[in-house]
Amino acid sequence: MNNKDVYNRPLQDLRISVIDRCNFRCTYCMPAEIFGVDHPFMNECDLLSFEEIETLATSFAHLGVKKIRITGGEPLLRSNLDELIKKLVNIEGIEDIGLTTNGIYLPKYAQQLKKAGLKRVNISLDAIHNDVFKEINGRNVGVSPVLKGIDAAKRAGLGVKLNMVVKKGMNDHQVIPMASYFKDQDISLRFIEYMDVGNSNGWDFKNVMTKKEILDQLTQHFDLSLVDSNYFGEVAQRYKYQGAIGEIGFITSVSESFCSSCTRARISADGKLYTCLFANKGYDLKYLLQSNSISYITSEIQNIWSRRDDRYSDERNEATPSREKIEMSYIGG
Repeated sequence: MNNKDVYNRPLQDLRISVIDRCNFRCTYCMPAEIFGVDHPFMNECDLLSFEEIETLATSFAHLGVKKIRITGGEPLLRSNLDELIKKLVNIEGIEDIGLTTNGIYLPKYAQQLKKAGLKRVNISLDAIHNDVFKEINGRNVGVSPVLKGIDAAKRAGLGVKLNMVVKKGMNDHQVIPMASYFKDQDISLRFIEYMDVGNSNGWDFKNVMTKKEILDQLTQHFDLSLVDSNYFGEVAQRYKYQGAIGEIGFITSVSESFCSSCTRARISADGKLYTCLFANKGYDLKYLLQSNSISYITSEIQNIWSRRDDRYSDERNEATPSREKIEMSYIGG
């Protein structure tokens, strides 16, 4: 079997960015010195319409996609997002729709998103202590609004996963406080290795806290047992606490890559298809929507996916030279 066969995995999971702007300026994702008040974000007219997103999602469903996650930027900055959820829910073959958010607007929108058909939310929370969290988000926002968002999501009946990007010298001392705070809640807390997404976060290998380092910390305080994967291509390696209902997971793109089992495609807010989170080139799908049939669009997407040979995380190492990559705020997570 050659490399192309190894990395040509089926399409199962689609991430769709609906907006490229956010109400935070996280130091590891959208540093304020680059993404300041004058940063030229997309105009609304450049964003895919909900109808265009529906058409593309239908094509991806024909290719085997079952899960869709709505991302950004901060997707809840996009008006009437529940209307998009309603459209996606009705696509044959789509079984699960999630949303990645910083949680600030969930008290306002969680109920209507659940009613529209949303099943789960991934909420970003990189520290449980106010001062640390304020420094990370760059907007002097404390933890309380995010915790209220988590509570609102749970009250609405949405599944909740928390994403914590762990960076040495920034929030590595928050691993145990985060685990302690959430271990008795029906929530999955996922520790994400600090990655070299985009070109603006000043990534350095020495700032990466690996899964092994995080797990070593955790096992000094908690009794953990490994949980079997739920499906092929599941990104997080999951563990259960003994004697508590919570769960933790690890996303290990740096120390233990998973390129060979990646089944995810990403669409940017302006309609470009990316076959890897670390891609430096996208494929314009928006022009296909002008007059072509679903079958033609589906065929073109299949041709792109079948040619993919992305394996950046497999090839990355401490000496890997910097290269241009699409920004996280543009492509989503």
